[in-house]
Amino acid sequence: MKKLILSVLAATVVLTGCNTIKGFGKDVSRTGEAVSDGAQKVQDKL
Repeated sequence: MKKLILSVLAATVVLTGCNTIKGFGKDVSRTGEAVSDGAQKVQDKL
């Protein structure tokens, strides 16, 4: 019974961590796109 509970808790932590890392990756990607867009706009003005 203890092994089952520990397995479920471990799986929950791993899956939650994956979702958090995935979300963080999306945020970083969006930030990079915003920086690229800003740089392109500045370059177009020059």
